[in-house]
This record gives sequence, C-alpha cells and structure tokens, in this order.
Amino acid sequence: MVRILVTDGMSASAVKELKEKGFEVVEQFYEPEVLGEELKNFDVVVVRSATKVRKPIIDKALEGGKLKLIIRGGVGVDNIDVAYAEEKGIAVRNTPNASSASVAELALAHMFAVARFIAISNVSMRDGKWDKKKYKGTEISGKTLGLIGFGRIAKELAKRAEVLGMKVLYTNRRGKVEGFDNYEYCTLEDILKRSDYVSLHIPSQNGKALIGKDEIAMMKNSAYLINCARGGVVDEKALLDALNNEVIAGAGIDVYEEEPTKNTELINHAKVSVTPHIGASTKEAQTRIGEEIVKIIIEFFK
Repeated sequence: MVRILVTDGMSASAVKELKEKGFEVVEQFYEPEVLGEELKNFDVVVVRSATKVRKPIIDKALEGGKLKLIIRGGVGVDNIDVAYAEEKGIAVRNTPNASSASVAELALAHMFAVARFIAISNVSMRDGKWDKKKYKGTEISGKTLGLIGFGRIAKELAKRAEVLGMKVLYTNRRGKVEGFDNYEYCTLEDILKRSDYVSLHIPSQNGKALIGKDEIAMMKNSAYLINCARGGVVDEKALLDALNNEVIAGAGIDVYEEEPTKNTELINHAKVSVTPHIGASTKEAQTRIGEEIVKIIIEFFK
C-alpha cells in the first residue's frame, strides 16, 4: 500500500478521497530533526510552507527508505531543495493553479486596507478612539497598479484591478506576455516610478531582496508596496526606514523574512496592513489544492 505523509494539513475531502482509493494517509507534523527518519516509512510527503524539505532530510529519508514523491500544496517550492531531490530520483510537484484567485484577492484586500486606513482604524477604535478626521483615504479607481512578475496570481489581480478602474502596468522576467495588450508592459524602474500600488508576484530570489532601499526610493511618496509573494524579496529594514521617513505611504504584507516574524516594529507600524501568510487560506483554495494533490498522486502511481 502507498503511504502518504501530510505534514501541514490538507482538506478533509482530499484525505477522504485518497483513503477511499486505497492509499494510507497519515496527518502528522514532524520537527526537522526527526522528519528525515520518519520519511523512510512513506512513499509520498505532502507539505505546505511550514515544512522544509532540505538536503539532510532527503539524504536521511533515502537511507533504506522509499520516498518517491514530494508535493507542495501551493505555488512556491522554495521550501524544498527541488534540484537535489530530483537528482536523487524523487519527483517534486506543486499545485500552481489552485490558490491564484485567493492570493490575488488578499493582495487586493491589502490595497483597500491601506487606501482606507482599515487596519489602523480597527486598532484605534478598539483603543476607544474616534479618529474620523484623521483617516482621509484615497479611492482605488483611477490609480495605477504596477505588477512585478506576471504569472497566474498577477493576472488574476490585474483582472480585478481593471474592473475597479485601475490602470495596470506589469514587468516580467520573460518579457511581454502575448494576449494581454490591455495592460502595459514596462521595465522594473518604470513600474516603481509610475505606480500608486506596487504588488510583488515573484518567487524567492535565493535569499536576495529585489526591493531594497534604492528601489523603494524610486517610488512615489504617495505609493504603497504590497507583498503577498515571498518573504525576503523585500528588505524589511529598508521598508521600515522608508515608512518612518515618509518615503512611501504604506505597505500591505502577508509574507516575511522569518516566519513566524519577530519584526514587531514592522507589523505594529501604523502605515502597514499585515496578515500571517494566509494568501492561500480560503476554503475554496484549500479544496482546490486538495483536489489537485489527489490528481497528482493518482497519476503518479498509475
């Protein structure tokens, strides 16, 4: 019987379907120091963002083990040493389609939150304050959204922004994308200089920040930076300095250099809207992720 370890949770309907199809499913989180040893007993491991599958874990799992497949329930696979796993004969898959709409909607939610002071006014009202005159916001309609990266999530966000009356710019490492002439392709520098909202939709940059002090300095002082992509693609120190010195107007953040984040100064800043890496955390997305995982496993073991 094929044994599947689910370390970071999966929809109950997907677990049920796998069991009905004859797979054994174990739902259990293991700390890194014991994960490799435990993986010896499984053919498949399904992870989200919490579990990291690095070289030492892969090596330990292959010491007399039978691991054949690693699945990331989500888009990014930067928590898995993909090339090394594949070199060792372990297939790696992800679920790139399932959560695009959910992440796009969260990015949009952060845009509304910073535009209308929703985050800080929630806090101030609970502190007994009535700062009605203090929070004069701006409308989303008529503003320019700049997308850094133009994959599935960015395209979903672009569709929603266009309906709201926003002008959409994008930059992409592979150049202009055919079929999206209603959006303007630009350089990164143009995106930063022209956008009222800059939203990041790129993978991890191997520990390097794409958006640092120099990039933030190019932005309008009325602009907002939105990051629902990956922690580390924005230099948090540079962002804090920019917020404190009114270089930009604010930020919406779902991902952090370290998770759970210890950057209390950033998450408590009056000019930011923050969430704890919940981009894909909707009922609909988790159901779709589960369905995609089931499909991957069935196809793999046919």
